[in-house]
Amino acid sequence: MIESPAFLAETASAVLIAQLRRVAGATVVAGDGPPGDAWRTVGMTRAQLHEVYAVTPDDAAAATGFALALALAAGALPALWVRIERDERGAGRPYAAGLAELGLPPESLVLVLVPDEPALLRVAADAARCPGLGLVLVESRGRAAGLDLTATRRLMLAAEASGVTVLSVRIGAEPVPSAAATRWGVAAAASQLLTAGAGGDVPGLPAFNVECLRRRGGPAGTRWRVEWNRETRCFDPLDPGASAQPALAGAGLSLAGGGAAARDAPASVRRTG
Repeated sequence: MIESPAFLAETASAVLIAQLRRVAGATVVAGDGPPGDAWRTVGMTRAQLHEVYAVTPDDAAAATGFALALALAAGALPALWVRIERDERGAGRPYAAGLAELGLPPESLVLVLVPDEPALLRVAADAARCPGLGLVLVESRGRAAGLDLTATRRLMLAAEASGVTVLSVRIGAEPVPSAAATRWGVAAAASQLLTAGAGGDVPGLPAFNVECLRRRGGPAGTRWRVEWNRETRCFDPLDPGASAQPALAGAGLSLAGGGAAARDAPASVRRTG
């Protein structure tokens, strides 16, 4: 008997979820939500859906790196990263050595490629119901109309029921209303140089410009310039002695040419929903 492609896809998804349950071996316990800038040391609230928007398509790597670092800060592992095949063909495969530099153990990540957006949503919803996972990272590029209020409510309910943290990384998209607990705009920032003795200065730690665009039940509009420290698994202020600064009304992260963050350029991310 020849099985249909839909049946085979559902079977493969069920097998993958079963394997992840066995690998994880432990459930995730949801913690209290981090107030203010506590996310820098404890990551995002567990068992919730959060959104991370790349300020421009050039900030795709910064947005996904930031999302994975959030998971590491929260201890939300193992992780399942689901993306669409065409996005991998266009943007390239995640760089294993770069993920290791972030501090992500290779055995704690499963990368899933799906054929289209409906499959992306199905796999994300199934994975969000699996209590053996710590994180489900859902990468989407472009408008992704299927990630609407209804779909994000389903993801939020699944996350709350299972204890899994869901991070929706949106690239090349404008913020739209959703059920996410928080929404963040992320852009690449210039890292601080490290002194390497006679060899001169070398690039420093991964750095990000971050703005809280929306926080359910709390204030938004605060911006930070931070760097990721994989040894301590936390985000440190990029400028020594600097603290979180409130953004101007209606402001988002601002960019200069080439995707690098500019300190005084016009905003390019809007808050919605």
